[in-house]
Amino acid sequence: MYQQEPEIEKQEIIKRYRNLLRVWKPKNPEDKKIVKKAFKMALEAHKDMRRKTGEPYIYHPLSVATIAVGEIGLGATSIVCALLHDVVEDTEYTLEDIRGLFGDKVATIIDGLTKIKGIFDQQTTSINAENFKKILLTLSDDVRVILIKLADRLHNMRTLHALGHEKQLKISSETIILYAPLAHRLGLHAIKSELEDLALKYTEPEVYANISRKLRETAADRNRFVNKFIYPIKQALTKKGITFDIKAREKSIAAIRLKMQKKEVPFEEIYDIFAIRIVIDSPIETEKADCWKVYAAITDSYRPNMERLRDWISIPKANGYEALHTTVMSHTGEWVEIQIRSRRMDEIAEKGYAAHWKYKEAMHVNRQLDNWLDRIKEMIESPDADALSFLDDVKGYFFLDEISVFTPQGELRTLPANSSVLDFAYAIHSELGDTCIGAKVDKKLAAINHTLKNGQQVEIITSTKQSPKEEWLGYVVTTRAKTNIKIAVRHEKKKFAKQGREKLGKWFLQLGIEFSNENIKRFITASNFNSLTDLYYAAAQDTIGIKDVKSFAASSFRNGWLNFVSKNTPKGRKSPETDEAPKIPEAAEHPAHFSPENPGPLNYEVAPCCNPIPGDEVIGFTRDNYLPIQIHRTKCAKAQEMMTVYGNHMVKVNWTNNESFSFLSDIKVTGIDKKGLINEITRIISNDLNLNIKSFHIEAENGLTQGSITLYVQNVENLNEALHNLTLIEGITHVDRID
Repeated sequence: MYQQEPEIEKQEIIKRYRNLLRVWKPKNPEDKKIVKKAFKMALEAHKDMRRKTGEPYIYHPLSVATIAVGEIGLGATSIVCALLHDVVEDTEYTLEDIRGLFGDKVATIIDGLTKIKGIFDQQTTSINAENFKKILLTLSDDVRVILIKLADRLHNMRTLHALGHEKQLKISSETIILYAPLAHRLGLHAIKSELEDLALKYTEPEVYANISRKLRETAADRNRFVNKFIYPIKQALTKKGITFDIKAREKSIAAIRLKMQKKEVPFEEIYDIFAIRIVIDSPIETEKADCWKVYAAITDSYRPNMERLRDWISIPKANGYEALHTTVMSHTGEWVEIQIRSRRMDEIAEKGYAAHWKYKEAMHVNRQLDNWLDRIKEMIESPDADALSFLDDVKGYFFLDEISVFTPQGELRTLPANSSVLDFAYAIHSELGDTCIGAKVDKKLAAINHTLKNGQQVEIITSTKQSPKEEWLGYVVTTRAKTNIKIAVRHEKKKFAKQGREKLGKWFLQLGIEFSNENIKRFITASNFNSLTDLYYAAAQDTIGIKDVKSFAASSFRNGWLNFVSKNTPKGRKSPETDEAPKIPEAAEHPAHFSPENPGPLNYEVAPCCNPIPGDEVIGFTRDNYLPIQIHRTKCAKAQEMMTVYGNHMVKVNWTNNESFSFLSDIKVTGIDKKGLINEITRIISNDLNLNIKSFHIEAENGLTQGSITLYVQNVENLNEALHNLTLIEGITHVDRID
């Protein structure tokens, strides 16, 4: 921990405060006066506090306030709240003190910020769906709560190096799952991109460092290409008398990483590393026409790809984003994306929601941005109690692109991309969704699961005999549709609860297993049911039977959970009547070492979603502190969700060094088809590397081949050697581990 001399720190604090004022440029003396008052209060409240970096704590609220005004564009009230956002939580000052000195509005925002911090800082209980709803409710109360919280999270991410590794993973996961999507939905593109980059830096440090290095190494070539590419565009725009700025904007590291994953290609094969952005000076009255003039000038020099023309000027995105995007063929035969915006559009694109209000009076449009909070409220009203399920809905809603479709009366409705006829029906009314049997899409009949496209007109067809089915959940993407379907299905299933419970109790009794709440809970987990209602319904419908209970009991004995059976309760353990299962000790300081042959007191299972193997960085989770520990790779998307929701159930774990056991790992092979290719692949795996193959599936079509192979490997080094050796085969273009 590094500390400066008190006098030097004092000068630095004054310097940072003056920088805040310089970024803000206050016009009203009263605003400046109240901000100074808030600064003095924060300085006094935090005078004896330091951050993990060793710096005075006051640096943090000053930085948050500077981000709020400089990078988001907020005003005096938000600066006051940013300066005081930790005062109630961390010092002796109360909310009433804040209210007395700064008024109700500031107190309300501070209260919202304090509640959000309390949710994420809790150590004793998991974050549940209700707590996520509390966070989203702050959007309805005052969006500035979330905007300031985003500024707070951004500064915390910028200084995350001072924390321990497990804390870095947890905070980065929260950032990926909740804060980056919120920034995206609020139109804060720059903040969203930086949050994702910083999160990647800690969740996948090698990937982050590798892409960063390659961006630096290719920067000079990229600059030469850009200068040559934009030269004719500059000349054309100048000739037309258009005032403009033009520059290349590099994609974020996280965006490049996502592109590499989606296309399954290395960095060298990602050609749209950057986009050209043209920002024009144009009055609001003519900016739309002026943007199209710029488009016309560009297409005089370069051939556009009409399939990749995006007009978000006529119909802006739900977060307020407006721009004209086109992709053109460059002089080197590469596609280049060009974004065309006015100054107003550019400010909204960078500062999102806050900038929107600056232009609201002049525009009298953009109802999408004004009304999107209504859709947030729909999620809050969802009765689903499962935090992970709720989080999936939130994350999906925040990141999905939109389409615009029309009712038979010509009313425009905005839905997430990939919405179905059923989504549209529920968007109109829940009763319309419940009774939907199909639709007329552009006058043609379509099924309820038909995916809608931008600009289509939809007329819903209903029947009083129709009712929601569980399989409908696979047809919809909107939260409103999912919620209504779940309510209807759950209501139907509850009719079978008594019958299912009686049958299940009889099976437990026949096998000598205590029919206790504890054992039922474990059976639900072992059988992958989402709820007690689902379990009883499955029993009533004979989807499960006594064989499943018997298999569960046998597995429990193997794992040492003898207290499942009432007559064999082990010495020193609680009996089933107490409803207490063996708990996992906190393992933050002393990591658990685990291996297949000797799990010891920590029974574990390898998560099938990411298939970790020795050498992978892993983290353990125990749901509600019950055995077994589930082992995930730290980069696993499911693990990141669980770190966000069940962060206090993380168990630090390490692999033991044991090469006598093998783990399954999947790889994908792509290349040019040729005679003897399969023999070469199997020879290298079996003979050269001495590895066993569990399964091998390969297909060849039109001269290309693609295969998936499941191998038994001892560790990551073992796997990497296999990947490397297979790439040496002539004709093989890519060999990748399947995540």
